[in-house]
Amino acid sequence: MSTTSQVRVRFAPSPTGQLHVGNARTALFNWLFARQADGVMVLRIEDTDLERSEARFEVQLRDDLKWMGLDWDEGPDIGGPYAPYRQSDRLAVYREHAERLVSEGKAYLCFCSQEELERDREQKLKNQLPPIYSGKCRGLGPAEAERRRTSGEAAAIRLRIPEHPIRFHDIVHGAVEFSSEVVSDPIILRSSGIPVYNYVVVVDDALMEITHVIRGDDHLSNTPKQVALYEALGWPVPQFAHLSTILGSDRERLSKRHGATSIANFREMGVLPEALMNYLALLGWAPSGGTREIFTPDELKKEFSLERVTPSPAVFDMEKLYWLNRHYIKESSPERIEKLAEPFFVSCGFLPENSDEQTRAWFAKVVALLAPSVDKLEQLPQRAGLIFRYDAAATVNSPDNAEVLAAPKTAEVLAAFAQQAESDPGPMTPERFKAIMNEVKSKTGAKGKDLFHPVRIALTGSHSGPEFDKLIPILEEGSQLDLPHHVMSVRERLAAFRQVKRT
Repeated sequence: MSTTSQVRVRFAPSPTGQLHVGNARTALFNWLFARQADGVMVLRIEDTDLERSEARFEVQLRDDLKWMGLDWDEGPDIGGPYAPYRQSDRLAVYREHAERLVSEGKAYLCFCSQEELERDREQKLKNQLPPIYSGKCRGLGPAEAERRRTSGEAAAIRLRIPEHPIRFHDIVHGAVEFSSEVVSDPIILRSSGIPVYNYVVVVDDALMEITHVIRGDDHLSNTPKQVALYEALGWPVPQFAHLSTILGSDRERLSKRHGATSIANFREMGVLPEALMNYLALLGWAPSGGTREIFTPDELKKEFSLERVTPSPAVFDMEKLYWLNRHYIKESSPERIEKLAEPFFVSCGFLPENSDEQTRAWFAKVVALLAPSVDKLEQLPQRAGLIFRYDAAATVNSPDNAEVLAAPKTAEVLAAFAQQAESDPGPMTPERFKAIMNEVKSKTGAKGKDLFHPVRIALTGSHSGPEFDKLIPILEEGSQLDLPHHVMSVRERLAAFRQVKRT
């Protein structure tokens, strides 16, 4: 086989579920390394687990990778010089090389049944011995082994591990060594004809001329078997870089119990792809020169280095991700955020599925008002509740409002505000509102919280919220639109509030 001086990396997920953050980070680090080196990124689908692999998961993981901003140069969807890129389409290739190893005496046929292997394993564990293969079939002569297979006996193929330590260098972990006794003779082809992961990954990586294998450190213990296979097949061993485990806030391995863990989860929550890319890049990698944390994709490609990947576990900090997401929401164009936010408002019934131009212009003001204060876009409808839903009874009876509503100046302030608002039936503009508040202040002597908190509660249901000069136009314009939930104007809210107070 030929060798290449060009950097070639691969991301090789199994289509057995959603793409989670650990695999997404692996894909990202491969992509950054390839793009920085002007190399080749390969997407390969490892679907030899035929029972659990599903086409829909393959489609989703490709969509998730593209959503994150990652692309690839070869893969099942675009082809390439080393096609096919699905393992289920390469079974004949695996059989051919396994039989070659048998013919060369580097692998052998194993006739041990699954039940026999399990009994032997349990006995070794009971005797506190390593649960490795006994080597029962290792000494079978080639002719005898072939005779038994030809007569119909089920036979797996095992690699003959050499009797010397297996050593390799890992870019992240340094020099690594495993004794041959620990590795044992692994099965490479099951009696069913289905090859095992540790074998097919070597065949594919070698034939696709992968120069750097960048993956999670849960594969570190698989590597000696794979190195032994490279050597047995006479193929050059690639460089390895095993990335640290990602932990939850409790320092246990990240899982669903920690909350969102799949890329689909984060997409559905309204996390922006550039925020997630930026955050995943910082999990187990440290940029040079200082404590900088915000990087565009182009900056990451220039800065990234495998030598600065740490072997220590990385803790997934949701609050830091949200901090980055807030930054990117603020940096994004208003039009983009409006488009991304709209489905959240449609799904909760605040917006019609097809808004007219006037409604869209108004909705842009709603998003501009609220987006800078959210961690993720799915929070926007909840924050917009004060615009779309006004409950006068809940406002009056809320324990959070009790202290302000019982304050000495509150009744006088609200009466003066109502009198001024009703004396002029013209449009309630920010300028008109400001003039009314000045008149109320002059008439009642109230100022600061005593002046503004009662009015804010009466109009929004809470003593904190957006600035009035931005909120007032939204309420007034929204009340004129044909929306699934009627937006009440300032005067409608005030009337409803006073009605409840009277009763």
